[in-house]
Amino acid sequence: MHHVDLASANDRQVTVLILTYNEELHLARAIASVQSFARQVIVVDSYSTDRTVEIAQALGATVLQNRWENNHARQFNWGLDQAPITGQWVMRLDADEYVLHELAEEIRRRLSGLPADVSGIYVKRRIHFLGRWIRHGGMYPMWVLRVWRVGKGRCENRWMDEHIRLNEGVSVRFAHDLVDENLNDLSWWTEKHNRYALREAADLLNMKYRFAACDDVASMDGREQSKIKRWIKERIYARLPLFVRPAAYFVYRYFLRLGFLDGTPGLIWHVLQGFWYRFLVDAKVYEAETRAGGQRQAIVDVVEKEWRLK
Repeated sequence: MHHVDLASANDRQVTVLILTYNEELHLARAIASVQSFARQVIVVDSYSTDRTVEIAQALGATVLQNRWENNHARQFNWGLDQAPITGQWVMRLDADEYVLHELAEEIRRRLSGLPADVSGIYVKRRIHFLGRWIRHGGMYPMWVLRVWRVGKGRCENRWMDEHIRLNEGVSVRFAHDLVDENLNDLSWWTEKHNRYALREAADLLNMKYRFAACDDVASMDGREQSKIKRWIKERIYARLPLFVRPAAYFVYRYFLRLGFLDGTPGLIWHVLQGFWYRFLVDAKVYEAETRAGGQRQAIVDVVEKEWRLK
């Protein structure tokens, strides 16, 4: 394994922050994709039991470890607060993502020339699934704020669908992409989304019962794609009947937004991620409300004690 020199160029301004837990399959790819512009890579690891830490250190990354508490935002913000960040900008990158060469070059070329009032940068995220780029069904382009000036952004407080929020300045869009491509099999994918479904169900229950502090659409700035999607989720989707909404969402994505054009991988993706996952979320919401009898404190007990989400 070759050492990646992350700090050989004085003009590198970006600290890349990656959360990990057993990511030996993906981490080297993620780090290699940022080496041309990263001043440093910091890995916040949740005590992996595979070779994740070894790979990160071999590639020149700084590794911090912190116990995972079922909250991505809390873990990421812990990293922002504890990491020895030396860059002028921070980039959030998931371990199973990688930056395309075109985006890496755009960051190198444009970053130093941005006006002082620009605090955040949106990039396009594309999803690759079972070897295919999922272009349809509303999956592309997905604009995500992934680069921001140090001290100008934090991860919002949510169990799922959390975004980086700027506390100052304006944002711009860059032209090129990063890729989300998880290389694990479908068994791993479905187990992961079963865990995600608990957090998504907790978010939906919290919208209804308001038992925990949570950033909502009213706290988001601007008219970016993420705010529009959040508004639709909170003001429309969350108010539709249980079990009707995942079916309606699948029809919207697969037929109206032409998801069928993505072939067999697209069919599997849109059924599993667009219908099955959201049906499972609704089933967990139904289960929680039935067991709690619609009582707010009993809902809290299910979420915090049985689901262990705090």
